[in-house]
Amino acid sequence: MKNTILIALGSLVLAVTSCSDYNEVVKSDDYDKKIVTANDYFQRGSKPTIKHPGTKREKEKINSSVILRSINLYEQIYQRMPKTDEGELAYFRLGKAYYIAGDYYMGGYYLGQFPQRFPYSIKAEESLFLSAMCSVNNSPESSLDQTETELAINGLQQFVDRYPTSNFVDSCNGIMDGLRFKVELKEYTTVKLYAKTQRFAAAVSAANTFLEDYPMSEFKEEVYFILVKNSYLLAKNSIENKKVERINDTIERYNTFVSLFPSSDRVNDLMNYKRIMQSELSKIKSSSN
Repeated sequence: MKNTILIALGSLVLAVTSCSDYNEVVKSDDYDKKIVTANDYFQRGSKPTIKHPGTKREKEKINSSVILRSINLYEQIYQRMPKTDEGELAYFRLGKAYYIAGDYYMGGYYLGQFPQRFPYSIKAEESLFLSAMCSVNNSPESSLDQTETELAINGLQQFVDRYPTSNFVDSCNGIMDGLRFKVELKEYTTVKLYAKTQRFAAAVSAANTFLEDYPMSEFKEEVYFILVKNSYLLAKNSIENKKVERINDTIERYNTFVSLFPSSDRVNDLMNYKRIMQSELSKIKSSSN
Protein backbone atom coordinates (compact mmCIF):
# COMPACT_ATOMS: atom_id res chain seq x y z
CA MET A 1 0.00 0.00 0.00
CA LYS A 2 2.82 2.35 0.95
CA ASN A 3 4.69 1.61 -2.27
CA THR A 4 1.53 2.29 -4.31
CA ILE A 5 1.12 5.69 -2.67
CA LEU A 6 4.78 6.56 -3.33
CA ILE A 7 4.47 5.58 -6.98
CA ALA A 8 1.31 7.66 -7.35
CA LEU A 9 2.98 10.68 -5.75
CA GLY A 10 6.01 10.25 -7.96
CA SER A 11 3.83 10.15 -11.08
CA LEU A 12 1.99 13.27 -9.95
CA VAL A 13 5.25 15.19 -9.36
CA LEU A 14 6.53 14.07 -12.78
CA ALA A 15 3.31 15.19 -14.48
CA VAL A 16 3.36 18.60 -12.79
CA THR A 17 7.03 19.08 -13.66
CA SER A 18 6.41 18.02 -17.25
CA CYS A 19 3.47 20.42 -17.52
CA SER A 20 5.58 23.25 -16.13
CA ASP A 21 8.41 22.53 -18.58
CA TYR A 22 5.93 22.37 -21.46
CA ASN A 23 4.38 25.73 -20.56
CA GLU A 24 7.85 27.30 -20.45
CA VAL A 25 8.60 26.01 -23.96
CA VAL A 26 5.26 27.31 -25.27
CA LYS A 27 5.98 30.79 -23.88
CA SER A 28 9.64 30.90 -24.87
CA ASP A 29 11.21 32.32 -28.04
CA ASP A 30 13.57 29.37 -28.40
CA TYR A 31 12.22 27.78 -31.60
CA ASP A 32 14.90 25.10 -31.69
CA LYS A 33 13.59 23.89 -28.35
CA LYS A 34 9.99 24.19 -29.56
CA ILE A 35 10.81 21.93 -32.51
CA VAL A 36 12.55 19.32 -30.36
CA THR A 37 9.74 19.35 -27.78
CA ALA A 38 6.95 19.23 -30.37
CA ASN A 39 8.60 16.30 -32.14
CA ASP A 40 9.07 14.50 -28.85
CA TYR A 41 5.39 14.84 -27.89
CA PHE A 42 4.33 13.87 -31.41
CA GLN A 43 6.51 10.75 -31.46
CA ARG A 44 5.33 9.65 -28.02
CA GLY A 45 1.70 10.35 -28.81
CA SER A 46 1.90 8.53 -32.15
CA LYS A 47 3.11 5.26 -30.66
CA PRO A 48 0.66 2.60 -29.45
CA THR A 49 0.38 2.75 -25.69
CA ILE A 50 2.36 -0.01 -23.97
CA LYS A 51 0.50 -2.39 -21.73
CA HIS A 52 0.00 -1.15 -18.19
CA PRO A 53 -2.74 -1.29 -15.57
CA GLY A 54 -5.83 0.64 -16.56
CA THR A 55 -8.68 0.56 -19.03
CA LYS A 56 -8.43 0.99 -22.80
CA ARG A 57 -10.18 4.33 -22.42
CA GLU A 58 -7.50 5.52 -20.01
CA LYS A 59 -4.78 4.52 -22.46
CA GLU A 60 -6.46 6.46 -25.24
CA LYS A 61 -6.71 9.54 -23.02
CA ILE A 62 -2.98 9.37 -22.23
CA ASN A 63 -2.10 9.19 -25.93
CA SER A 64 -4.48 12.04 -26.80
CA SER A 65 -3.15 14.34 -24.08
CA VAL A 66 0.41 13.76 -25.26
CA ILE A 67 -0.28 14.26 -28.97
CA LEU A 68 -2.42 17.35 -28.32
CA ARG A 69 0.52 19.07 -26.64
CA SER A 70 2.42 18.98 -29.91
CA ILE A 71 -0.33 20.95 -31.69
CA ASN A 72 0.26 24.31 -29.97
CA LEU A 73 3.97 24.05 -30.66
CA TYR A 74 3.56 23.05 -34.30
CA GLU A 75 1.19 25.98 -34.82
CA GLN A 76 3.82 28.35 -33.44
CA ILE A 77 6.57 26.77 -35.54
CA TYR A 78 4.57 26.99 -38.77
CA GLN A 79 3.54 30.60 -38.15
CA ARG A 80 7.17 31.56 -37.50
CA MET A 81 8.74 29.67 -40.44
CA PRO A 82 6.02 28.70 -42.97
CA LYS A 83 8.33 28.42 -46.01
CA THR A 84 11.01 26.28 -44.37
CA ASP A 85 11.46 22.53 -44.09
CA GLU A 86 10.60 22.85 -40.40
CA GLY A 87 7.40 24.72 -41.27
CA GLU A 88 6.43 22.07 -43.80
CA LEU A 89 6.91 19.27 -41.28
CA ALA A 90 5.09 21.28 -38.60
CA TYR A 91 2.05 21.80 -40.82
CA PHE A 92 1.90 18.12 -41.78
CA ARG A 93 2.25 16.93 -38.20
CA LEU A 94 -0.28 19.52 -37.08
CA GLY A 95 -2.90 17.80 -39.24
CA LYS A 96 -1.72 14.32 -38.37
CA ALA A 97 -1.77 15.11 -34.65
CA TYR A 98 -5.43 16.12 -34.89
CA TYR A 99 -6.08 12.90 -36.84
CA ILE A 100 -4.39 10.75 -34.19
CA ALA A 101 -6.27 12.59 -31.43
CA GLY A 102 -9.58 11.83 -33.18
CA ASP A 103 -10.46 15.40 -34.19
CA TYR A 104 -11.22 14.49 -37.80
CA TYR A 105 -12.70 17.84 -38.80
CA MET A 106 -9.57 19.77 -37.85
CA GLY A 107 -7.36 16.96 -39.08
CA GLY A 108 -9.18 16.90 -42.41
CA TYR A 109 -8.74 20.66 -42.79
CA TYR A 110 -4.97 20.73 -42.25
CA LEU A 111 -4.25 17.48 -44.10
CA GLY A 112 -6.43 18.57 -46.99
CA GLN A 113 -4.63 21.93 -47.20
CA PHE A 114 -1.16 20.42 -47.01
CA PRO A 115 -0.86 19.24 -50.67
CA GLN A 116 -1.97 22.70 -51.82
CA ARG A 117 0.57 24.49 -49.65
CA PHE A 118 3.35 21.98 -50.30
CA PRO A 119 2.53 20.33 -53.65
CA TYR A 120 6.07 18.95 -54.12
CA SER A 121 6.42 17.51 -50.63
CA ILE A 122 7.09 13.79 -50.24
CA LYS A 123 4.38 13.86 -47.57
CA ALA A 124 1.67 15.13 -49.95
CA GLU A 125 0.58 11.57 -50.77
CA GLU A 126 0.16 10.49 -47.14
CA SER A 127 -1.50 13.81 -46.31
CA LEU A 128 -4.14 13.43 -49.04
CA PHE A 129 -4.82 9.85 -47.97
CA LEU A 130 -5.22 10.82 -44.30
CA SER A 131 -7.44 13.75 -45.30
CA ALA A 132 -9.78 11.29 -47.03
CA MET A 133 -9.62 9.01 -43.99
CA CYS A 134 -10.79 11.89 -41.81
CA SER A 135 -14.00 11.97 -43.85
CA VAL A 136 -14.21 8.18 -43.60
CA ASN A 137 -14.06 8.44 -39.82
CA ASN A 138 -16.72 11.17 -39.88
CA SER A 139 -19.06 8.97 -41.93
CA PRO A 140 -22.13 8.17 -39.77
CA GLU A 141 -24.19 5.00 -39.58
CA SER A 142 -26.35 4.23 -42.60
CA SER A 143 -29.61 5.49 -41.06
CA LEU A 144 -28.26 9.07 -40.90
CA ASP A 145 -27.51 11.69 -43.54
CA GLN A 146 -24.70 10.43 -45.77
CA THR A 147 -23.15 13.74 -46.86
CA GLU A 148 -19.91 12.92 -45.02
CA THR A 149 -19.89 9.48 -46.62
CA GLU A 150 -20.14 11.03 -50.08
CA LEU A 151 -17.27 13.37 -49.20
CA ALA A 152 -15.22 10.38 -48.06
CA ILE A 153 -15.88 8.50 -51.32
CA ASN A 154 -14.94 11.57 -53.36
CA GLY A 155 -11.81 12.11 -51.30
CA LEU A 156 -10.66 8.52 -51.69
CA GLN A 157 -11.40 8.56 -55.43
CA GLN A 158 -9.39 11.77 -55.84
CA PHE A 159 -6.50 10.11 -54.04
CA VAL A 160 -6.67 7.01 -56.31
CA ASP A 161 -6.83 9.21 -59.40
CA ARG A 162 -3.85 11.26 -58.29
CA TYR A 163 -1.72 8.38 -56.98
CA PRO A 164 -2.80 5.29 -58.97
CA THR A 165 0.38 3.35 -58.04
CA SER A 166 0.24 4.15 -54.34
CA ASN A 167 0.41 1.38 -51.75
CA PHE A 168 -2.78 2.87 -50.32
CA VAL A 169 -4.87 2.23 -53.47
CA ASP A 170 -6.06 -1.27 -52.49
CA SER A 171 -7.13 0.03 -49.09
CA CYS A 172 -8.94 2.95 -50.73
CA ASN A 173 -10.86 0.67 -53.09
CA GLY A 174 -11.92 -1.63 -50.26
CA ILE A 175 -13.03 1.29 -48.10
CA MET A 176 -14.96 2.86 -51.00
CA ASP A 177 -16.84 -0.39 -51.56
CA GLY A 178 -17.98 -0.35 -47.94
CA LEU A 179 -18.95 3.33 -48.08
CA ARG A 180 -20.89 2.90 -51.30
CA PHE A 181 -22.85 0.06 -49.78
CA LYS A 182 -23.63 2.29 -46.80
CA VAL A 183 -25.08 4.95 -49.12
CA GLU A 184 -26.98 2.25 -51.01
CA LEU A 185 -28.41 0.91 -47.76
CA LYS A 186 -29.50 4.43 -46.80
CA GLU A 187 -31.35 4.85 -50.13
CA TYR A 188 -32.93 1.42 -49.77
CA THR A 189 -34.14 2.30 -46.27
CA THR A 190 -35.61 5.54 -47.63
CA VAL A 191 -37.61 3.62 -50.27
CA LYS A 192 -39.01 1.31 -47.59
CA LEU A 193 -39.84 4.23 -45.32
CA TYR A 194 -41.88 5.99 -48.02
CA ALA A 195 -43.76 2.76 -48.68
CA LYS A 196 -44.36 2.11 -44.98
CA THR A 197 -45.75 5.61 -44.43
CA GLN A 198 -48.01 5.29 -47.51
CA ARG A 199 -46.36 8.10 -49.43
CA PHE A 200 -47.03 6.36 -52.71
CA ALA A 201 -45.68 8.98 -55.14
CA ALA A 202 -42.49 9.42 -53.09
CA ALA A 203 -42.04 5.63 -52.86
CA VAL A 204 -42.40 5.28 -56.64
CA SER A 205 -39.94 8.12 -57.30
CA ALA A 206 -37.38 6.86 -54.76
CA ALA A 207 -37.64 3.30 -56.05
CA ASN A 208 -37.09 4.41 -59.64
CA THR A 209 -34.05 6.45 -58.61
CA PHE A 210 -32.66 3.55 -56.58
CA LEU A 211 -33.00 1.11 -59.49
CA GLU A 212 -31.26 3.55 -61.84
CA ASP A 213 -28.41 4.18 -59.41
CA TYR A 214 -27.94 0.57 -58.26
CA PRO A 215 -28.92 -1.76 -61.14
CA MET A 216 -26.95 -4.68 -59.63
CA SER A 217 -28.12 -4.21 -56.04
CA GLU A 218 -28.93 -7.18 -53.85
CA PHE A 219 -32.10 -5.27 -52.92
CA LYS A 220 -33.24 -4.95 -56.53
CA GLU A 221 -36.10 -7.47 -56.39
CA GLU A 222 -37.57 -6.04 -53.19
CA VAL A 223 -37.29 -2.45 -54.43
CA TYR A 224 -38.95 -3.40 -57.73
CA PHE A 225 -41.75 -5.07 -55.78
CA ILE A 226 -42.20 -1.86 -53.76
CA LEU A 227 -42.23 0.09 -57.04
CA VAL A 228 -45.02 -2.00 -58.56
CA LYS A 229 -47.09 -2.13 -55.38
CA ASN A 230 -46.88 1.62 -54.75
CA SER A 231 -47.47 2.33 -58.42
CA TYR A 232 -50.69 0.33 -58.06
CA LEU A 233 -51.72 2.17 -54.89
CA LEU A 234 -50.88 5.53 -56.48
CA ALA A 235 -53.01 4.72 -59.53
CA LYS A 236 -55.85 3.46 -57.39
CA ASN A 237 -55.95 6.68 -55.39
CA SER A 238 -55.37 9.05 -58.32
CA ILE A 239 -57.66 11.75 -59.60
CA GLU A 240 -59.44 10.82 -62.84
CA ASN A 241 -57.27 12.78 -65.29
CA LYS A 242 -54.12 10.97 -64.05
CA LYS A 243 -55.57 7.52 -63.48
CA VAL A 244 -55.20 6.04 -67.00
CA GLU A 245 -51.54 7.02 -67.29
CA ARG A 246 -50.74 5.62 -63.85
CA ILE A 247 -52.65 2.39 -64.51
CA ASN A 248 -50.64 1.86 -67.68
CA ASP A 249 -47.42 2.61 -65.80
CA THR A 250 -48.34 0.01 -63.18
CA ILE A 251 -49.10 -2.68 -65.77
CA GLU A 252 -45.82 -1.93 -67.56
CA ARG A 253 -43.87 -2.13 -64.30
CA TYR A 254 -45.57 -5.41 -63.43
CA ASN A 255 -44.58 -6.89 -66.81
CA THR A 256 -40.98 -5.76 -66.29
CA PHE A 257 -40.92 -7.31 -62.82
CA VAL A 258 -42.11 -10.66 -64.19
CA SER A 259 -39.50 -10.58 -66.96
CA LEU A 260 -36.72 -9.79 -64.48
CA PHE A 261 -37.83 -12.13 -61.67
CA PRO A 262 -39.99 -14.87 -63.25
CA SER A 263 -39.54 -17.29 -60.35
CA SER A 264 -40.15 -14.70 -57.62
CA ASP A 265 -42.57 -15.57 -54.81
CA ARG A 266 -44.03 -12.08 -55.25
CA VAL A 267 -45.33 -12.60 -58.79
CA ASN A 268 -48.69 -13.97 -57.61
CA ASP A 269 -49.22 -11.01 -55.27
CA LEU A 270 -48.52 -8.55 -58.03
CA MET A 271 -50.62 -10.43 -60.58
CA ASN A 272 -53.70 -9.53 -58.57
CA TYR A 273 -52.77 -5.84 -58.81
CA LYS A 274 -52.46 -6.19 -62.60
CA ARG A 275 -55.90 -7.77 -62.87
CA ILE A 276 -57.45 -4.98 -60.82
CA MET A 277 -55.72 -2.37 -62.96
CA GLN A 278 -56.87 -4.01 -66.21
CA SER A 279 -60.42 -4.17 -64.88
CA GLU A 280 -60.27 -0.52 -63.85
CA LEU A 281 -58.91 0.45 -67.25
CA SER A 282 -61.75 -1.40 -68.99
CA LYS A 283 -64.34 0.45 -66.87
CA ILE A 284 -62.80 3.81 -67.74
CA LYS A 285 -62.81 3.00 -71.46
CA SER A 286 -66.41 1.79 -71.31
CA SER A 287 -67.61 4.89 -69.52
CA SER A 288 -65.90 7.15 -72.04
CA ASN A 289 -67.63 5.50 -75.03
